Amino acid sequence: MRRILGLVGLSLVTAACAVGPDYKRPPVVAPQKWRDPAAATEGPSLANVAWWDLFKDEQLKKLVRIALAENRDLKIAVERIEEMRANVGIAKADFYPALGASVTGGGLNPSNGSLAHTPGEGRDPTGLAVATLDLSWEIDFFGRISRATEAQRALLLASEEARRAVAMALVSDVATTYIDLRGLDQRLAIAQRTLTSRRENVEYAKTRFEGAVTHEVDMRQAEAELHRLEALSFNLEKLVVQKENELSFLLGHNPEAIQRTTGPDEQPIPAEVPAGLPAKLLERRPDVRKAEMELWSATAGIGEAKAMLYPQISLTASYGLASTDLGSFIDPASQTWRLFANLLQPIFNAGKNQARVEARESKQRQAVFAYEKTLLQALREVEDSLVGLRKAGQERGAQKERVTADRRVLELSELRYKGGVAQYLEVLDSQRSLFDAENDEANSATEHAKSFVRLYKALGGGWPMKSDKDNQPVLKYAPAEPASAPVPSSLPAPSASSAPPAPAPAPASSAPSPSPSPSPSPSPARP
Repeated sequence: MRRILGLVGLSLVTAACAVGPDYKRPPVVAPQKWRDPAAATEGPSLANVAWWDLFKDEQLKKLVRIALAENRDLKIAVERIEEMRANVGIAKADFYPALGASVTGGGLNPSNGSLAHTPGEGRDPTGLAVATLDLSWEIDFFGRISRATEAQRALLLASEEARRAVAMALVSDVATTYIDLRGLDQRLAIAQRTLTSRRENVEYAKTRFEGAVTHEVDMRQAEAELHRLEALSFNLEKLVVQKENELSFLLGHNPEAIQRTTGPDEQPIPAEVPAGLPAKLLERRPDVRKAEMELWSATAGIGEAKAMLYPQISLTASYGLASTDLGSFIDPASQTWRLFANLLQPIFNAGKNQARVEARESKQRQAVFAYEKTLLQALREVEDSLVGLRKAGQERGAQKERVTADRRVLELSELRYKGGVAQYLEVLDSQRSLFDAENDEANSATEHAKSFVRLYKALGGGWPMKSDKDNQPVLKYAPAEPASAPVPSSLPAPSASSAPPAPAPAPASSAPSPSPSPSPSPSPARP
């Protein structure tokens, strides 16, 4: 008995010395600065700004809050966290002894030819009643259970990072879809305003034709241009409804009209966007952190597989009562117990255990490559977003100048036509050019705002980390035009009471809570 208890104590002491590699973050070489020359690496990053401070449109803020509470993808991500938390409990349960109760009752009547029958004995049936408490315990001497638990804990952390990624993508998707919707509103307003002008041109051309001043072709060209714009307006109206349906889906609602603020410049764009240091993406981006947690899990899986190459040590014990006579079942003489220690060393299994180790090592190398790929993708997205924002701003400025020039061209063309110097075709070309320029300007304004949101997402923005709450950048905005009041659509928008202040959290438990406010975590250590 003393030897058995000594073996148990020794196993508990050595359980912490699990076989297999401990996790260490693989070395990565991040650039010291961004490729885009306009990116500022000094000072805090734009990602330190919370989304509710970054977005200035109150209607957009309300829509984001609704999406964070109702979106189905986010609810699925929360439930995946609960699934991973339960898996941790399943793996961790093997650390402890398993205790069960067993009750058996019956009778035995051996035949004369049975090995249990002694010649000369009678064949009277014998009753038997047994009640025991059974205990079994696998001692984690080489760390198989601890490595399996470590792997599941890493997957739990990965699921929490996956939830953060879904939440950040949702904020970005709602913002970009809302910006697209406002851009379509602006383009539709341009088309409808231009339609009014085209109808006047048709009436003017008709009057001149009926007065024998111009040829019929001028009137027919004006009518053709009018119908072209009518067709474009119908298409834009269709796109507006489809975009509202897309936004309703993100909100977790049935397709419905969306209340929004009118005007193109409600979301200001700072003149200089602080991007921070590239190395910060390792801590900021949830997809990078998720890939690292999966790498940690794969590393722990190697130790779990290697432990199966070594002996498995287990204890089994039983205590209870056994008697052939129910009348004496509870007597002290009916007590029975057993205690055994078992050691099982694999000797030959056709290389199965070694192949399992090789498979886990290959999986770990794949996880390393996936982690490096995710980091490279993150760096690429930031670089693309930086140059996209800068060039979109330049394009927007050029489009404004183009609209100013085309308006002047149209004025001069109309004067020349009314003075009999030019044909109506010249006026028609000028009108088309101005309409296209105004549409392109609206598109460039939409793309500029979307580029800003894309950069914010690429930098890992959404919720500031705890260490960054007191390290907010100062964004310098150009003077913005006053925003128009929100215009209700044909269907009522969700009331303010239906917009919760935060996304639906996962149920509380002993594991880290998947709060939307992420906190930085150090390089993980084996639990």
